[in-house]
Amino acid sequence: MAQGTIDTGTAVRPAVPARRRAQVGRVHPLVALLWLAPALVLILGVVLFPAVKLFQASRGQFSITGLRTGDAGWGNYAKVLEHPDLPTVLTNTVIWVVAVVAFTILLSLGIAQFLAKDFPGRRLVRWAVIVPWAASLIVTSQLFVLLYDYNYGIINHVLQQLHLISAPVDFLGNDSWTMFSMVVVGIFVSLPFTVFVFIAGLNAIPTDVMEASRVDGAGPWQRYRFITLPLLRPALMVATVLNVIYVFNSFPIIYTLNDRNPGFTHDTTITFMYKLAFKSQEKDVGMSAAAGIFNVLLILVVVAIYLKIINARAEATK
Repeated sequence: MAQGTIDTGTAVRPAVPARRRAQVGRVHPLVALLWLAPALVLILGVVLFPAVKLFQASRGQFSITGLRTGDAGWGNYAKVLEHPDLPTVLTNTVIWVVAVVAFTILLSLGIAQFLAKDFPGRRLVRWAVIVPWAASLIVTSQLFVLLYDYNYGIINHVLQQLHLISAPVDFLGNDSWTMFSMVVVGIFVSLPFTVFVFIAGLNAIPTDVMEASRVDGAGPWQRYRFITLPLLRPALMVATVLNVIYVFNSFPIIYTLNDRNPGFTHDTTITFMYKLAFKSQEKDVGMSAAAGIFNVLLILVVVAIYLKIINARAEATK
């Protein structure tokens, strides 16, 4: 047999060098870069470039028309931290995010458990649940403005007809009701996404695990607590993280429902940033950009802390 060949029993073929075998299935870096180029261009254009421009704007001075007039250094950041309404805005942000996300998660768990069962008309109910998600946030928020209206809102009309209230409630003008009214809308628009995330998680739970728990005598609450919830942990993590980001950055709901109120009494950091640039007396674009940088850092810190807690719990249960 000639040197450099392999006898297969039926035919003789050249031996493949080891180096060539190692390269089989590998993609050249330039080819991989070519395939990734559209995504990289999108990330550079939509994420990195605006982030760089935002940081540059946060260190600049601007005229009332938005033209850059000079450098401000770190002065804009100092002005944001020294703003008298900042504590109120931060408190509103915490209440808004925690209340909407917590109640959304709790309600979605129950709704998803119901919609995961087989019953007549389940498809229609699922379609109805997804409608608030498909609708524009501006349209939904404006609809609730009409529902909450002091004089002609249907909510006040129904509550008076049921004799639950004796006089109309100013849901959007009374400081005691404004945040509550906005949280209700936030939960309403957050439910569809969260419900379908949990439905997907419930459908991924193996049926044989549930059957085995029934055979072992586990009750409904025990099955839900010790089997369903632990197996739903990935879905819970995804739903919580994404809802925190979405709710934190939810501008249309807060602005539409709270636009009639002066000052920053019911604003969160996202509408606070907008009002600094376009609604305040100063109309300070640089200060608004600095507040935007703080917003990005704040949401990154919150998500990082949550992921660290989840990972620590997952390690503890192993």
